Amino acid sequence: MTITIEQVVEKIADWRGKDVAVQPISGGLTNTNYRVEVAGTPYVVRIPGASTELLAVNRENEYYNTRAAAEAGVGAKIAHYLPEDRVMVLEYIYGETMSIEALQRPGMPTRVAEALKLLHAGPRFLTDFNMFRLTEYYLKIVAEYGVRIPDGFRERMPVVYEQIEPALLVNPLPTVPCNNDLLAENYIDDGQLLRTIDFEYSGNNDPCFELGNTCQEQQYDEPRIVEMCAAYFGEPYPDKLARMKLNMIMSDVGWTLWAAIQAKISTIDFDFWGWAVERWERAEAKLDSPEFPGWLRDVQQ
Repeated sequence: MTITIEQVVEKIADWRGKDVAVQPISGGLTNTNYRVEVAGTPYVVRIPGASTELLAVNRENEYYNTRAAAEAGVGAKIAHYLPEDRVMVLEYIYGETMSIEALQRPGMPTRVAEALKLLHAGPRFLTDFNMFRLTEYYLKIVAEYGVRIPDGFRERMPVVYEQIEPALLVNPLPTVPCNNDLLAENYIDDGQLLRTIDFEYSGNNDPCFELGNTCQEQQYDEPRIVEMCAAYFGEPYPDKLARMKLNMIMSDVGWTLWAAIQAKISTIDFDFWGWAVERWERAEAKLDSPEFPGWLRDVQQ
């Protein structure tokens, strides 16, 4: 059974005998999160959601990488950890929790790129992340648990594995420590830096997956995608832009299955099925785009 917030508070010796105030934090799609103020000092408590192992969440990896991201100066520091319950108590980052609209403000793609360069230059993460392999894993979970997925998904997989993956392997980039799941709400603006949180799916990966995932999650248009590419690489090189755009497709391909699985297993009140359909429609639109063959060509130059 999942541990309760009351049990977490009781287990942390440093908090005993002190004034403790607990407030739920809304918006989490996998875990249950709380703001816990202890003698005037705020923390964030993350309690893992049920059956998250089906989503390929490795809590040891998450803990290790959260520490590494904090060392890089981007993530929140871990104040306490309950290994038997996989519960992390994190420092509270004061600042504005981002939204899609906030990250579309002028200059934001450049600020995002600067934050990601800092993370990517930090300590290596514990394990690697590969969306092609994760998609294969999710498809096995889909089959085993009878998960409904959007129409046409399986029929498109030859394009993914026979065209996109080989094209990306022609001139691979060195992997770097990546968050890999940068929803808008996983950025917090502390006034100086865009901090990143939630390292459940983190791992060493192609930096263009991180850039493409962010662009897709924030619904960036072409000028913003170009701005982010230029801020990260120095110039909007055609091969790097193509690499980002192919990874934008892969971001939606993989997280479509994630959302479909969540629609089957999650107890969180959220329209995961609607999210799966929305993501798959975006992926299909790019696969059907007249620009798609050009991206395959440019990434191999």
